[in-house]
Amino acid sequence: MDHLTGAQWRTSSRSSTNGGACVEVADNLPGVVGVRDSKDPTGPALIFAPTAWQTFVTHLPNRP
Repeated sequence: MDHLTGAQWRTSSRSSTNGGACVEVADNLPGVVGVRDSKDPTGPALIFAPTAWQTFVTHLPNRP
């Protein structure tokens, strides 16, 4: 997890509507975007290239 040293994790503003069951994203690091389970912050994290993450987010359905 050296790639995520200095990561500033943020949770969706909608996570409270899910009982806190959400993911956290760290997109403040150069060249990587980290994603982890908000219920297990010391557990594993996924690492994406910023372009791959942007493509994923762009194709998510827009929910109210």
